[in-house]
Amino acid sequence: MSIEKMPELAQAVELYFQALHECDLDKFDRVFHTSCSLFDTDDGKLTVVPFADYREVIAERVSPMSKGQRRDDALISVDFLSTDIAVTKVHLRIHDKVFIDHLNWAYVNGSFVIVAKLWHDISTVTV
Repeated sequence: MSIEKMPELAQAVELYFQALHECDLDKFDRVFHTSCSLFDTDDGKLTVVPFADYREVIAERVSPMSKGQRRDDALISVDFLSTDIAVTKVHLRIHDKVFIDHLNWAYVNGSFVIVAKLWHDISTVTV
């Protein structure tokens, strides 16, 4: 598949990391499509969180940046399904939680936006 839009995707992944580290709703709104939902499973139970509910969580969260936590995130892998659709695997820390996310991206109106997110809390960090 074509990777011609890799710079745009990398920029969108960086915006995602910034949005969650800063709890910046402007950045959040630019990187998530409003029809996005988030998914996780624990003990065989599926959790589905619609965009609006996740946005509310971010709005109420104390940002890691405001607590002086340095960013701890990384892009692990990228898979382009087409020029305009990609999946990324990322790692990030939010306070004492470390997550692995699979982010599904679509190129819409000149930029990549997240249309679905699968996440899992992989560990608890001791600070």
